[in-house]
Amino acid sequence: MSATSPAAVPSFRSRIGRDARSGYYAVPHRYRLHLALSCPYGLEIAVTHSLLGLADLLPVTLLPAVPDAPDGGHLALRPLYDASEHQHRGPAVAPVLSDQWTGRIVSTHAPGILRDLARRFGGDGPVLHPCGTEDAVRTVVRLCEQDITASAQRAGRADIDPGVRDAALATLLEALGELEQRLRSHEYVLGDRLTAADVRLWVTLVQLDTVHRHHLDAAAVHRIADHRRLWAYARRLAEHPSFGTYLDLDGIARRHHAHCRGEEAAGAATQIVDWASADAVGAGTRHQCGHAQQGHGQQVVRR
Repeated sequence: MSATSPAAVPSFRSRIGRDARSGYYAVPHRYRLHLALSCPYGLEIAVTHSLLGLADLLPVTLLPAVPDAPDGGHLALRPLYDASEHQHRGPAVAPVLSDQWTGRIVSTHAPGILRDLARRFGGDGPVLHPCGTEDAVRTVVRLCEQDITASAQRAGRADIDPGVRDAALATLLEALGELEQRLRSHEYVLGDRLTAADVRLWVTLVQLDTVHRHHLDAAAVHRIADHRRLWAYARRLAEHPSFGTYLDLDGIARRHHAHCRGEEAAGAATQIVDWASADAVGAGTRHQCGHAQQGHGQQVVRR
């Protein structure tokens, strides 16, 4: 049911260091990101890259929404994988941070890529990891991964015990309630300024409404939608250019249908947020479709 990459464990986990002694260090135009916006991690990295204002320092290549290789990878990434690991046997999956000096992969580990973008490249955007917020950011990330995404997947499975589904839905609703409470007194999930926690939460909510909702019954979706402050927050962020520009609704749907083996339920007919109604989102869909028609991910995004 998940629309994430088919690779369970990233093959490459190098990091960007502070200076030349680290091997990989932050230099303008040395690195390139290869992203599929239909993938949750790809979307999260694209939004982070845009917020930090890194377009002129670190270019992005967009990949097809649905991986085009028979093994579930991307054909455009195969040369990078082969150059980085002799006879690489797994699929050539995104996201990828590549080194244009060597023609090899630096990392396929999305959390590490996200941290390095924020900490090593700087840019002129917001500080996404303010001092003293690391534990709070990790708490939100765990909430998103375990209590929202994993619980939504379990709650939507028709092949497991109903009691397990009910417990998963209860966990999901409790997590949404906690986030709703946080937003009662603050504009963002950790306070009054945008952080990495907001980027992760927004991507998680997009996936909940555009992917996981399709496998839940209508009553469950209505209970999820009752967290009105949380969904208004998600809709507001979608109108921000760094968020909405990269929201490829058609690509997410096509990727989901290509990979999903679960049964569709009544919740599929109950959309929570009209994502496409925002001007920024409409522009983002047109932007991505234009790139997708160009071929195997060879287009560079510059903003």
